[in-house]
Amino acid sequence: MKIPFLDLGAAYRELQPEIDGAVQRVMKSGWYILGPEVDAFEAEWAEFCGATHAVGLANGLDALTLALRALDIGADDEVIVPSNTYIATWLAVSAVGATPVPVEPDLATHNIDSSLIEAAITERTKAILPVHLYGQPADLDPILDIARRHDLSVVEDAAQAHAARYKGRRIGSHGDVVCWSFYPGKNLGALGDAGAVTTERADIAERIRLLRNYGSREKYVNEVPGTNSRLDPLQAAVLRVKLQYLEEWTERRRMLAGIYQEGLRRSDLVLPSVPSWAEPAWHLYVVRTQKRGEMQAKLAESGIGSLIHYPIPPHMQAAYAGLGIAPEDLPLASELASEVLSLPMGPHLASAKIPAVISAASSE
Repeated sequence: MKIPFLDLGAAYRELQPEIDGAVQRVMKSGWYILGPEVDAFEAEWAEFCGATHAVGLANGLDALTLALRALDIGADDEVIVPSNTYIATWLAVSAVGATPVPVEPDLATHNIDSSLIEAAITERTKAILPVHLYGQPADLDPILDIARRHDLSVVEDAAQAHAARYKGRRIGSHGDVVCWSFYPGKNLGALGDAGAVTTERADIAERIRLLRNYGSREKYVNEVPGTNSRLDPLQAAVLRVKLQYLEEWTERRRMLAGIYQEGLRRSDLVLPSVPSWAEPAWHLYVVRTQKRGEMQAKLAESGIGSLIHYPIPPHMQAAYAGLGIAPEDLPLASELASEVLSLPMGPHLASAKIPAVISAASSE
């Protein structure tokens, strides 16, 4: 039995007539940059997230970068980021000329430890950038409280959190701006790169619309030094189809996570810990083990795919050597990087295959 880590083509096969029809609709329209298809997706995505505004962008990194630019964060500023995250979170801060200031994770959830944030704030701090890692909501209330008391912005990296809920409310409108990736492997994935922001603030939405289109509202009239980061109408059309199934697919993921939790609870693995206030989207199902190499080899021998999210934390990447952060300076991020392993997860993974994964992952 072959069990891939993720079958990217399965969603297309399930929805092929609808996706093909949506693509044909765009092809026949003659409107290939922005336009009604993007407008419609933005409205539908904002409604799904419980947000007032959504702005479609070219990718998730641009969503983070333009969100920071819209908040006038730049050179000499600092942004608090998780030490345990994909490097894109840090790259967005660097892209606007600011400095990422890492804060260690809560080992139970792997998300930023809100109790450590206040100690990292300086007179240069302008924003807090929590990540809803693996689709598990970060603890937003204390983060928002800290931000209010210190007059800071909150920019959420929700690249893995489509349909996740924090205290019963969908991720998408808690902070000043929420940033999304629709990379093909995400819970709501395009057929290429795509991204968006959602926000309650009309000023931020308008600023990002300006920035994404060369700093222009009117052709050949450029108000600010913008960029080109527009959501492609073809991708918007595909996302509109998939969005209709996102809640159903999320429930499938939750069902699979439940099977994993029950089947692995007697193993020696450290399993995901879910706070009572969180409803994860289960983008990933991540376990911890000090015998990761052996376990991954056993899975591979059984034809089971697995991945490491993420093997090298940002502070240990050559890209951030200039910050002068030693591996031992952020020991929890380094510890997680050496132990985490993601098991197969996705809405098209048959539940009947999960026992084989559990058996291979549990075997000594």
